[in-house]
Order: sequence, then structure tokens, then C-alpha cells
Amino acid sequence: MTVPAESPDTSPGPAIALASARGRWILLTTVLGSTMAMLDGTVVNVALPRIGEDLDADLAVLQWTVNAYLLTLAGLILVGGSLSDRFGRRRIFTLGVVWFAVGSLLCGLAPNAGVLIAARALQGIGGALLAPGSLALIQASIRADDRGRAIGLWSGLGGVGAAVGPFLGGWLVDGPGWRWVFLLNVPLAAVCVPVALRHVPESRDPQAHGRFDVAGAALGAGALGLVTYALIEARSGSAAVIVAAVLGVLLGAAFVYVERRRADPMVPPDIFASRQFTAVNLVTLCVYAAIGGFFFLVVLQLQVVSGYSALVAGAAMLPTTLLMLLLSARSGELGERIGPRIPLTVGPLLCAVGTLLMLRVGPAASYVQDVLPAMVVMGMGLVALVAPLTSTVLASVDPGRAGLASGINNAAARVAGLLAVAALPLLSGMGPESYRSATQFDAAFGRAMLWCTGAFLAGAAVAWVTVRSPASKACHPQCHTYCAVSAPPLEPRERGDRTAPG
Repeated sequence: MTVPAESPDTSPGPAIALASARGRWILLTTVLGSTMAMLDGTVVNVALPRIGEDLDADLAVLQWTVNAYLLTLAGLILVGGSLSDRFGRRRIFTLGVVWFAVGSLLCGLAPNAGVLIAARALQGIGGALLAPGSLALIQASIRADDRGRAIGLWSGLGGVGAAVGPFLGGWLVDGPGWRWVFLLNVPLAAVCVPVALRHVPESRDPQAHGRFDVAGAALGAGALGLVTYALIEARSGSAAVIVAAVLGVLLGAAFVYVERRRADPMVPPDIFASRQFTAVNLVTLCVYAAIGGFFFLVVLQLQVVSGYSALVAGAAMLPTTLLMLLLSARSGELGERIGPRIPLTVGPLLCAVGTLLMLRVGPAASYVQDVLPAMVVMGMGLVALVAPLTSTVLASVDPGRAGLASGINNAAARVAGLLAVAALPLLSGMGPESYRSATQFDAAFGRAMLWCTGAFLAGAAVAWVTVRSPASKACHPQCHTYCAVSAPPLEPRERGDRTAPG
């Protein structure tokens, strides 16, 4: 990987008041950037059935449409954070926004499934570059007295973006078409980049040093890519699938070997010396695998089996999002008072109940009687789970490593979702054309929900057995609102976040 020459020290100048014109421009820039990534995560699933119909694609293409983005994002997000700290947060942020917009444009213009999947991978690279800079720009530019309020506004506005995402995605799919789900990012970027270049000061971490772990990033991404390919294409039973699976495992082992021996590894093995940190990441892998699989399949079930339009299927997710927006901050405060063990156990158990309630959703399902109870219980489970999980991650390591710990936890959540979307159709017996048949998909969906339930129960068991010490104060109460809407959030640091959710 070629990196630019070392830039001059561009540490932030005088801190900027949030109430000033420049402070408001900075907030607008960061909200626009994070909203691009968040909207993409909430609207694409709604569009999947229409994408498959328009491109005459099988289920594997729909899986890759989701996973190509997650693959590059998960594999490179820690590298993106390092680039941001070293070469300038504004520079890498704006590069990521442009890259993300170009990838979105290519997705919207894709003539076939192959081009769409490749463009989604490009989007993921852009996301890995822009995500770390969003919250870091606030941390580096806004004066300390205003920082908490700025983070709260950033969190709330980002949460609004996540809430309207399913509505917007459904309206676009049913109206102008699924391609506008991606093309929507282009005008957002056209506003974001000029504002960032004109009004946001450059900053970087003058203490950033060491060489980039290019080998670790390549081995990690390669292992994930090969294992994902093997899971998605496993039905064929071809020699290529077997070779990919073996190579993926070997690259994974090589990744561990390299990280244990590098002076500056991307994922320092010694951070896992904290038993609490290791335990919470195991919980993250279990519950975010279940969450990723649940939301990937539910929107398909509602459209393919229950006959809902894209708009109605997207709107069906709204109760979960609203509950997290309204209650996650209080959940974080409760977790600080009683410790993380009970919330990290009860949260996944509630999610498991919500998943089982989805078994009632079949042909001609009533939204009020069948779908709404499942979404409310799922939302309450996520409310109980996400904020305390974040607090525990941050409390389990030294404060100076909070950004790294959050970045690793964020990557773990992405990897869990990636593998779940790849493996669930295989485990539940979904054939390549299952999503075209309401009867076949309904049967496989029921089996998939049982797998998701098992993953939630496993997360609850791991939490109950391994999580012990109480969580210390989290980064900022308002953060939980935003973080609960997307992925595990990040601790804002004085010198910028290593990775930001998106």
C-alpha cells in the first residue's frame, strides 16, 4: 500500500465555539458524512428484493450486495483510523466522502450484478476512510466546553437519519426505483465536501508513529473474503469452494501469527489480556451475528412472504429504531449503576424472544398483531444491550487505548454481521431461488430465526458466565443514542477517534 508523504504538523489551532458560524459548519459536515454511511446501512436491505428482480439475480447476489460493503469496511476501518490520525482528519474524511460517493454512483448505474457488487466493495473502502473522521473532527475542532453538546447534537441528528432511512429507502424503491437508494449519496457528498474544505480546520495526531500494518490488513481482509465466498457458494460443493475455505483458514492463522510478532500491529494481541475485553467482544460476535442475520432476512420475509411493499417493510423497522433513540441513554445510565452483567444478559434474552415472535409472521401477516410485538421486544432488547456493551468495552482497557478498543469492537460487530449474512441462508437451507417463492422462503426463514435465537442465547450465556466487573463512566450519555442506532460506538478522544460507527 502506498501512503502519502508525511504531512506537516497540522494540529488544531484555537478551539472553535459550537455557537459560532464555523462551529455550526463543522457540525453540519460531520452529520452529513456520518448520515451517508448510516443511510446506506438502513436502506439497502429494503431494496434487495427489487434489486434481485431487476437484475435477475439469485440469493447469492443479494448476499454479496450486503457483504461486499461489509467486507471492505470491516477489513480496513482500523487502517482508515490510522490514516486519519497521521495524514489529517479532514483530508482523509473528505477523501472518504468522495470515494463513497463515487462508489454509490457506480452502484446506481450498475448494469449487472457483478458491477454492483464491485461498486459496493468500493463503497466499503470509502466508508472505512470517512467513518473514523466524523466524530474525530468534532473532538479536534470544537472547544472542550461545547464538545458534549456538539456530540449530543451529532448523535441526535444521526439518529434521525437512521430513523428516516427505512421510510426513505422504501419510498425510493417503490417510487423512482432502487438505484436512487445509492444515487442519493451523491448530492449529500456534493454538499459535504465543499463545506469541509472551506470551514473545517485540518488536524492530525502529532504522536502518531510507526509503520502501517499493511500485511495484517491484507491478511485479515483476505481471510474474511475467502471464508465469506466459501459460505455463500457452499451449495455448489465445487473444488473452488473447498480451496477458498482452506485458504481462508490459513490466511486467518497467518493474520494471528503476524499480529503477534509485529512491533506495531493493527490488532495488538496484548489488548486481549483483559479478560473483560475479550468476553465483551465474544458477546459482540454472538449478538451482532444474530442482529445482522435478523434484519437481513426480516425485510425479505415481509416483502416476499407477507406481501408488504418496500415502503411498508421499511416502516416496520421504525419501532425498534425509535425505542433505541428514546431509551438508550437511560439504559447506559442504568448500566453504570448496576454494572454490565445483568444488561448484557437480559438484552440478548429479550432479543431472542423478539426473534421467536417473528416466527408468527407469515403470509398476510397483520402488522399490529404479528410484526409490531416482535419489533417492540427486539427494540427493548437492543436498548438494554447496546449502551452497556459499549461502556464495558471502554472500561475494560486503559483510557489511552479506548479508541483502539472501540475500533476493534466495531470491527468485531461488522465481521459478525458479514459472516451471519453469508452463513444463515446455508444453515437454514435457502436455495439460490428461494426468495422468489413465498412458500420456500417462509420455511427457511423459520429455521433461520431459530439460528438467530441460538446466537442471542449464546451471547446471553457468555455475558452471564464471564462479565463481572462494573462498567465505569462511558464517554458521554448522548453518545448512546447514536451508537445504539448503528454499530458499537466509539469513545471520543482528545486527539480523535480511531474509528467511528457508520
